Amino acid sequence: MRSVSLLGFGFNSTLPALGKLPVNVITSLLTKLLRSQTRKRISSVGKKLIVDVMCSPGSGGPGEDASVEYVYCRGAITELLKYGPTDLHADSKGPNPPKMLILVIPGNPGVVGFYKTYVWTLYQTFIRRYPVWAVSHAGHSMPPETYDMIEDASVTEEEDVFGLNGQIEHKLTFLRKHVPRDTNLLLIGHSIGCYIILEMMKRDPELKVVKAVMLFPTIERMAYSPQGKVMTPVLCRLRYTFYLPIFLLSLLPERLKVSIVHLALRNSYAVDTSIIPATVSLINVDCAANGMYMGSQEMRLVVERDNITIRQHLSKLIFYYGATDHWCPVQYYRDTRKDFPEGDIRLCERGIRHAFVLDAGEEMANMTAEWIFDDLRTL
Repeated sequence: MRSVSLLGFGFNSTLPALGKLPVNVITSLLTKLLRSQTRKRISSVGKKLIVDVMCSPGSGGPGEDASVEYVYCRGAITELLKYGPTDLHADSKGPNPPKMLILVIPGNPGVVGFYKTYVWTLYQTFIRRYPVWAVSHAGHSMPPETYDMIEDASVTEEEDVFGLNGQIEHKLTFLRKHVPRDTNLLLIGHSIGCYIILEMMKRDPELKVVKAVMLFPTIERMAYSPQGKVMTPVLCRLRYTFYLPIFLLSLLPERLKVSIVHLALRNSYAVDTSIIPATVSLINVDCAANGMYMGSQEMRLVVERDNITIRQHLSKLIFYYGATDHWCPVQYYRDTRKDFPEGDIRLCERGIRHAFVLDAGEEMANMTAEWIFDDLRTL
C-alpha cells in the first residue's frame, strides 16, 4: 500500500485493477443511494437550506455562532460557512452595514468544514466586527437528503461547472448573487483557491478587493511539482478506479466511517477534531468524482504563473509558501521572489504543512490576522 496525498489531504489507498467506469453512469445510478441522514436542526427558506451548527453554551468552539447554508449556484449545490451577518443584502440597507467581507476560497477538496477553526479564529480575532465566510466548490459537499447535488443538469454540463473554469465562474456568480457590489472584499485562498482568486481579479476588475492572501499557492507548474508528478496519472487516467471502493465505503454505517477516518488520521499529531465530519463527508462518490475531475483539470491547466495579473495587483497580494510543500516547492517561492522582489512574499518558518487545516488552522488564522490588521484598521 502506498501513501499518496489527494490535493493536499493525505490518505492511504491502493489502486484496484478495475476498468474505467464512466462518471455520468456511476453518479446517476448511485446518487439516490448516497443520501446521508442528518441529525442537525434544519430549516428551509426558499431555495436556501440553513443548518444551525451551535456548540453547547460557553463552549467557545469553532461551531459557536456558525451558520451553514446550502444554496444552488450555477445549478450545483454549494455549502456556505458563515460567521457574523448571513445576509449582506439585507444588512447593507441597515444603519450599520458591514464594511468588509472576509471570504475564504478553499483548496481541493473544497469542503468548508475543513476551515471551521480557521474561519472561526479570524472572526474572533477581529472581535466579530466583520463577517467571515467560506464558500465550497460546486459539488464538493453533499447536501442533506432533501436536496439534490444538481439543480439543473443541462446547465452544469453545458457550463462544465465542476471543472476548474466552471469553479472560477461559480465564485464570481456567488459574489454577484450574495454580496452587494460595493462591499469591500478581503479574499483568502488556499492552494488552488489562490489560482481561483487571481482569475476572479482578472475577470472582474471592478471587484473591490482590498487584500488577497494566498496560502500555499498552487498557481503554477502543478503537474511538475513533486506531488503533481505522483497525482497527475492518478487524477487524469486512473481516478475512475476509485469510484467503486468509495461507493462501497459510503454504504457503511456513519459510526464506522468515523472510526475509519480516525484510524486514517491516527499518525497526525494534534489533529483538529473539527475536521472529522468534513473528512467523513468525502466518503461519497459524487463529491469524490467532482473533486478528482477538478483536480485532473488543475494538472493540465495550471502551468504558467499569471505574472500580468500579479503585477497589476501586487500591492494587494500576500503570498505564503510552505518550506516543505510538495505542491508548491521552495523553488517556486524563490522564483516568485525573484520576479517580484518588491512583493509581500513569505516562506513558512514554522513547519506548517500544505493542508494546514488538519492541525494548524488556529495558528494560520492568527498569522493571517496579523498580516491584514492594518488594511482593516483603515476602513
